[in-house]
Amino acid sequence: MTVSEELERLQALRERGALTEAEYAQAKARVLGGAPAGSMGAPGAPGAHNNFLHRLSRSATDRVIGGVCGGLGAHTGLPSWAWRVIFCISVFYFGIGLLFYLLLWIFIPAAAEAPAPPAAASP
Repeated sequence: MTVSEELERLQALRERGALTEAEYAQAKARVLGGAPAGSMGAPGAPGAHNNFLHRLSRSATDRVIGGVCGGLGAHTGLPSWAWRVIFCISVFYFGIGLLFYLLLWIFIPAAAEAPAPPAAASP
């Protein structure tokens, strides 16, 4: 689909009331900026990666071994304890759970740690 066809389609959706003015402006900027139609990057960052795999990271706070289950729990609908149970059960299937956990531990980046709050000054 060409840019002009895409803009015509967006205009038609706006005229029918399917898009608000803000949604229309955002979609138009995305089309004119050359970002892929499926990317929903941060405002002001056209083409920013925002899909599941690019956001996935190991947890820095909810971790038992490597933070893989905590990271999966933070990015999916399952809590981290459920991911731990899934990995433990899958270890009994020829060790595939352990292998998968180790691969995720190696290839998923660690989450950026939040800065620690400043310590209170003693009198």
